[in-house]
Amino acid sequence: MHPDRPLPTSTAERIRPWAVLIALPATLAMAALGSGAFGGQEVQASSSGALSADATPLAPASTAFSIWSLIYLGLAAYAIWQVLPKQRRDPRQQRVGWLAVASLVLNAAWILCAQAGLLPLTVVVIVLLLAVLAAIFELLQRSRADSLLETALVDGTFGLYLGWVSVATVANIAAWLADAGLRPAAFELPAVVVLAVVAAVGVAIAIRSRGSIAPSLAMLWGLSWIGVGRLLDQPQSLAVAVAAAAACVVIGAATVIARLRRVRASR
Repeated sequence: MHPDRPLPTSTAERIRPWAVLIALPATLAMAALGSGAFGGQEVQASSSGALSADATPLAPASTAFSIWSLIYLGLAAYAIWQVLPKQRRDPRQQRVGWLAVASLVLNAAWILCAQAGLLPLTVVVIVLLLAVLAAIFELLQRSRADSLLETALVDGTFGLYLGWVSVATVANIAAWLADAGLRPAAFELPAVVVLAVVAAVGVAIAIRSRGSIAPSLAMLWGLSWIGVGRLLDQPQSLAVAVAAAAACVVIGAATVIARLRRVRASR
């Protein structure tokens, strides 16, 4: 089916925009739970501290997690916008709608697993979340947004979401390995290799999106706070800090080059 042709009307399609809108408050409630707003422990203190900022060489400094406020704000705006009459039959929203629901459900499920101390399960959930966000990203690349508002609310929001979760997945897996008994000192060389892989992923995203800013910014944010954490917090590692900085430079340069090529091609 042509990417700009609306999907046939069905019960699932009529429910889809409302499912996104209903899933949002549940996810936000879980996010509030994970922040300790309801009196419980914060996610970083759960799972015996395995998810804390000083648990592994790949753990971002605590400030990095403030990006969730921006992502959740974008998701809230997107959920309201996509339920408006004009957007319900928009082909792009139809194709990503159920995946957006899946991302919200998985987000909430991750917080529940972390709070319950089910660290291995958090790895499974965040990998699934990353796969869903990658699918959304790919679908969005197949057609252009109709307006700057759509670019910001849809491409921008899910771009930030994908970029951050790409980094968070690495940190989550490292936390699981540390909780399983792998000592931080044994992480240094593998951490540098992993950061090189993250840089390669960032370059691939930049090329595929022709220089989309949102996913790159989120990755740069996460990687830079990994570097800060390794310089100012435990476990300290100059090698990991340098690797994180190098990854930022590579991803940033790839994004700028891809974007300049897109601008030149459009002239």
